[in-house]
Amino acid sequence: MHRAALQTQQQADAERQAANGGANPDAPQPSAAPGSNAALPAQGADRPAVFANREQAVAADKRVVINSPRLEGSINLSGGRLDDLRLKDYHETVDKSSPTIALFSPKGSPNPYYTDYGWVADPGANVPLPGPDTVWSVDGETTLTPTTPLTLVWNNGAGLTFKRTFSVDENYLFTVAQSVENTSSADVTLYPYGLIARKGVPETTGIWILHEGLLGVFGEEGLQEIDYSDLEDEGTIRPASVDNGWLGITDKYWAATLMPVPGQEFQPSFSFSRTTGNFQADYLGTGVAVPAGGTAETSSYLFAGAKETKLIDAYEESLNLNRFELMIDWGWFYFLTKPMFFAIDYFFHLIGNFGVAILVVTVIIKLIFFPLANKSYVSMSKMKLAQPQMTEIREKYSDDRQKQQQALMELYKKEKINPLAGCLPILIQIPVFFALYKVLFVTIEMRHAPFFGWIQDLSAPDPTSLFNLFGLIPWDPPQLLMLGVWPLVMGISMFVQMKMNPAPPDPTQQMIFTWMPVVFTFMLASFPAGLVIYWAWNNTLSITQQYVIMRRQGAKVELWDNIGSMFKRKKPASDDKG
Repeated sequence: MHRAALQTQQQADAERQAANGGANPDAPQPSAAPGSNAALPAQGADRPAVFANREQAVAADKRVVINSPRLEGSINLSGGRLDDLRLKDYHETVDKSSPTIALFSPKGSPNPYYTDYGWVADPGANVPLPGPDTVWSVDGETTLTPTTPLTLVWNNGAGLTFKRTFSVDENYLFTVAQSVENTSSADVTLYPYGLIARKGVPETTGIWILHEGLLGVFGEEGLQEIDYSDLEDEGTIRPASVDNGWLGITDKYWAATLMPVPGQEFQPSFSFSRTTGNFQADYLGTGVAVPAGGTAETSSYLFAGAKETKLIDAYEESLNLNRFELMIDWGWFYFLTKPMFFAIDYFFHLIGNFGVAILVVTVIIKLIFFPLANKSYVSMSKMKLAQPQMTEIREKYSDDRQKQQQALMELYKKEKINPLAGCLPILIQIPVFFALYKVLFVTIEMRHAPFFGWIQDLSAPDPTSLFNLFGLIPWDPPQLLMLGVWPLVMGISMFVQMKMNPAPPDPTQQMIFTWMPVVFTFMLASFPAGLVIYWAWNNTLSITQQYVIMRRQGAKVELWDNIGSMFKRKKPASDDKG
């Protein structure tokens, strides 16, 4: 691409759009379409946040209504933008009377976020094209529904008539068809584009376990996740051209993604403008020839809604999209996380409660890993039975650590004891723990899912606190002191599980094991309630399992002895000397 020609085209676009309503020449400029010198026109500068709220910003422009079973909003006739969209099924809080989630908001609102489409021409073509401030007319139906597409039309006065037709399904998929009718005497080549722009960084970002920002899947490059901060530093990131991919902007539970029809080559791009503060994901397609007296059309898809797992998988299959499932950040333990979600979701549809479904799946996981856990607890029982012999060896070789270790290893071999067996139950549940954490944290299905009693959202921390007597005292403790009922239950179960085994001989290790349940109780208090419930239930099952197996092996369970020893006063060293 010739940089001088590109800059000339951008300047001409900016001047033409400025004459039609004020454009910003410093707006993000994605790369050219594959094999062309075309570039996206400069997007009009976002209005300052002159409106107190998004409702006032929506009311400031003439619009046509969107009304589907799961979406409501409007399309702005100024620019033909989709910049007003709410999700009917989702509310800001667990209170059903709270406002529904606003996904898109127009320019001039406190948080502009929108999608736009259009055409660009080769440099020097001097073709009047619709821009961000072009006023479109409605052709036919005046409300967009799943059964009634909406068509916008604009004539450039130079022989070209542009149409933009929006269709929407029953969920969150839009189909956008752009057509050009050429009644002039000259052939024209135009390049279609689509973009999603958002001003500023959402307040909810910055969580290390989850990607929020720009993302896409592009051929051999696969998934690309771009943080807002990285794009601020880079300015523009242009992956290679592909013919099957998608790109957009994702939040924790919601996303807006552009999906060119598979088989159509396009140039993806991510950009940030320091002038406007806009983050932008866009694509520029290959040239479309519009012969004199003829018509040309191109289509693409837009996903705008909640990241529901089964729905996204269905779109990936029906539209033949490349790894569309990766719009949900399943994390490193993808091979565990997604199957675990489907297992929990399956039992939820049988039982009707996600919390109970988590408990059932935990039992199934315990059954799957029972052979390993059984082997571990049997080995622990044998070690307990061999304690007198081990004590004798330590006393016999108290002055020779090497001989002591050799004798202990011979004893382990003789009695078939694995000294590390006790670590197995803990190691087994670590990947399961992280997988469940990911499921609870990223899946929209868990959002605002109730358990019983005071737990009305399994994806949020337990709202109770010991420090205000669980609501009896009219005081809201700081976050550090939000120590709820379920974290306390989990801490107690962890304490009991540790006291099922003898205390380690080393005083430092004893202190670590004593304080570990306390540390974990405070640490997990800020975790999703569903995860804490899982941990408490898993500990309870482990305690029961260990108790039964050790009793069957003839080993004494010294739970109460170990707890009682905590309160016994140790004799001073001088007393032992006599």
